[in-house]
Amino acid sequence: IFLWLSDGRDKKTPEPFQDVSQGLKKLYRTKLFPLEDTYQFHDFHSPSLEDADFDNKPMVLLVGQYSTGKTTFIRHLMEQDFPGMRIGPEPTTDSFIAVMHGDQDGMIPGNALVVDPKKPFRKLNAFGNAFLNRFMCAQMPNPVLESISIIDTPGILSGEKQRISRGYDFAAVLEWFAERVDRIILLFDAHKLDISDEFSEVIRALKNHEDKMRVVLNKADQINTQQLMRVYGALMWSLGKIINTPEVVRVYIGSFWAQPLLIPDNRKLFEAEEQDLFQDIQGLPRNAAIRKLNDLIKRARLAKVHAYIIISLKKEMPSVFGKENKKKELIANLGETYLKIEREHQISPGDFPKLKKMQELLAGHDFSKFPTMKPKLLEAVEDMLANDIARLMTLVRQEEAAMPSQAVHGGAFEGAMSGPFGHGYGEGAGEGIDELEWVVARDKPSYDEIFYTLSPINGKVSGAAAKKEMVKSKLPNTVLGKIWKLADVDKDGYLDDEEFALANHLIRVKLEGHELPGKLPEHLVPPSKRHQEIDMGE
Repeated sequence: IFLWLSDGRDKKTPEPFQDVSQGLKKLYRTKLFPLEDTYQFHDFHSPSLEDADFDNKPMVLLVGQYSTGKTTFIRHLMEQDFPGMRIGPEPTTDSFIAVMHGDQDGMIPGNALVVDPKKPFRKLNAFGNAFLNRFMCAQMPNPVLESISIIDTPGILSGEKQRISRGYDFAAVLEWFAERVDRIILLFDAHKLDISDEFSEVIRALKNHEDKMRVVLNKADQINTQQLMRVYGALMWSLGKIINTPEVVRVYIGSFWAQPLLIPDNRKLFEAEEQDLFQDIQGLPRNAAIRKLNDLIKRARLAKVHAYIIISLKKEMPSVFGKENKKKELIANLGETYLKIEREHQISPGDFPKLKKMQELLAGHDFSKFPTMKPKLLEAVEDMLANDIARLMTLVRQEEAAMPSQAVHGGAFEGAMSGPFGHGYGEGAGEGIDELEWVVARDKPSYDEIFYTLSPINGKVSGAAAKKEMVKSKLPNTVLGKIWKLADVDKDGYLDDEEFALANHLIRVKLEGHELPGKLPEHLVPPSKRHQEIDMGE
């Protein structure tokens, strides 16, 4: 008789999602938020998420000691000054500046910024006025900012006095940003590698986000190659002591500004490193959905563990007397509670919050007011992790396939992509790209000498004869097989003198450390085969 009360939908039927962003919002609101809210997750770990957190563009967070070139780096990417920008050898940037896209140049102060529902910063109001007076948004119409936003941070100082004088918890603010950004770039100056206490503390605060972290060794053109090797080694040694992971963090070496190189010896290295870093940043819009999904999974796992901790502490509390003493005892023995939960629920030790920090936070709470076990809330999160996330993953792949490959464009990204100053132009397989003469013709006489020792029949050598010569290069068969396919332009299973010369040219390209092209570029097609290529294309 109560059928009319139900909406007719089976509770187990998965709900359809129109897109990834909408799906993430719905999952968070209906399944994860109720658990977080009930077990006071927001007081202990991280404020609740808002729609803007799921909708915003990918963000890049720049962190570094003062005068490492953070603001100059942003200016270099955008090739344009931004409102509120100040550059100097002394600590100049004393604020967090969110550089974002806008129709016209302008500044929005922190207090106004945290009440804007379209911006993902509303929860920063928890850090108070001391922080909000040091937070602003610089808006401007720049093509780079159409795809990403960039967060400039105050230069990290050394010494105890400066840390106290900030008036807000600097490491906690950075941790808040680290949770929400897509890329964290740590900048170091090749001249001053000392990592101050505050910087060490900041890097430790970014723990659990090592997957987003990249390191830039800036101003590397100011020292010679021998010094650069020592500096790089010293940097890796210092980072190894702070970032406790077995993997080596990726370090990009270069001079990230638009001035002439002081010592140009390592130009090719800097070009290759800049290209790699640009590709990494350009991939952020394409990977934004998967990053948000990944962050939600991380958050859900932590929320689940947090709920078990709260439930466990509540269960141990006496109903009437001795509450305060029991609370002290439970905080002191929190490590044992962790182990018990780990065994009982088969949870990985890596999912637990930091013990010391959790003990400090628990001291300010009344354990007797903690909620008891609510299985439905935990089941909803389990269901989300087991079923809904897998369905969203499928949707992520569909969205990626449907979208034209998104990439950051404009600014410095434009200069590094095309034309004769694009990375690799005129090198390797691109050598001779804008020359009238066939580039292989230069060395063809020496290749012809080898060709005629292989006893060609009707002007061609067989695969077996060519193989004997090609294996002398000591390249693996997989590579030589690819070279054969590229060089056998007419696909007849034989090589004539031009094709043989082309095969040797491609062997040289590979031996010099360049990549082979997936398809033979037009300028490498032998002159006698160019008309055939057109005919075959038709």
